[in-house]
This record gives sequence, C-alpha cells and structure tokens, in this order.
Amino acid sequence: MIVVADTGALYALADRSDAWHQRVRDWWVAAPRRVVIPTSVVPELCRLLQTRLGAQAELAFVRAIRTREFQLVEVEGRDLPRIEATMLQFADFPLSYVDASVVAVAERLKAVEILSTDRRHFPRIAPNLPVAP
Repeated sequence: MIVVADTGALYALADRSDAWHQRVRDWWVAAPRRVVIPTSVVPELCRLLQTRLGAQAELAFVRAIRTREFQLVEVEGRDLPRIEATMLQFADFPLSYVDASVVAVAERLKAVEILSTDRRHFPRIAPNLPVAP
C-alpha cells in the first residue's frame, strides 16, 4: 500500500508547533505504510525547513533521506504529460508543478492515498485518492 507524501505533511511532521503536527504524527505511527516522496517535493521542503526551522532541521531531513528513513521516488519523463495537463486544467488555482507532480506520481504508482495537509488542491485534482491524515 503506497502513500505519496506532499510537502505540507512532511513539514508538519518536522515542526512541533505546526497546527497539523499531531494529526500527521498520529497518522504516521498508526499503521505501517510505504510512504514515498517525489523528488520534486525535496527542494520545496528543504527551503521551508531551512527558512522556518533552521539549518539543522534541513540537515536532519537530508540525513533521513540518506539513511532511507524516507524513500524518494523520481519524477519521470513519462509523468510530464500528466503534470502539464493537470497544471493546465487547474490553472485557475493556480496549481504548482510540485502539487501536479505529486498527483502524477501517485497515479503512476497506483497509490492508495496522498499524505497532505492541503485540503484545497488535492481533493479536487485527485478525487479518487483519499487525502490523509
């Protein structure tokens, strides 16, 4: 059972003061799941960690990737048509490349959920994928 993680949920997991922290943490420890992170999420998350929590938080995330606490999955060339189509379809949001790539990767991997705090975009652009937590 694959779950694709978005930036907001991963940030909330790291920031104890985030309004979503406890919900994401509870979801994370509730049951074993295979959570993957699209490579497109990494720069966005690192920037948030660096600017809001500091260099040590960013370094801890990079270390967690290196030690395979988090599993990265590449955004592939074959995901690009779906990413572009999704961005065009939801240009009125606007929808970011990162959000569109999360959806494309989730669809390609046949994920069962998207782990996100974003209740604005994902329920609308990926209505067949539940958004956790």
